[in-house]
Amino acid sequence: MFYAIIAEDHEESLEQRLKTRPDHLQRLKKLQQEGRLLLAGPHPAIDSEDPGAAGFSGSLVVAEFPSLEDAREWANSDPYVTAGVYNRVTVKPFKKVLPGYKRVVMLRMQNGTSKSPFCPRLSRR
Repeated sequence: MFYAIIAEDHEESLEQRLKTRPDHLQRLKKLQQEGRLLLAGPHPAIDSEDPGAAGFSGSLVVAEFPSLEDAREWANSDPYVTAGVYNRVTVKPFKKVLPGYKRVVMLRMQNGTSKSPFCPRLSRR
């Protein structure tokens, strides 16, 4: 199942965020390579793709985990948590409706990480 990991940054955490970013991204890339990452990205603190010194107010990660507890464990061990960037992290089950699930299934099948219970036909390819 997919889980949404919604994180809120501490104020004035931009410097620590930038310092910790490579380790944070490494974990996300691992999820992506495993075919489990649906989307991930920061929330700019202002209405701009490049917020500059305004920094970020938090992050959103939507990924597949075996259980809510596994998703929480993963989220709580994120480098942004351990470095004190995040003030609060919320993990919730997430049901993906649009766009279609087929794209995620195809990526997972390409790297051999899973079969789809939703599309048995695709699992046999």
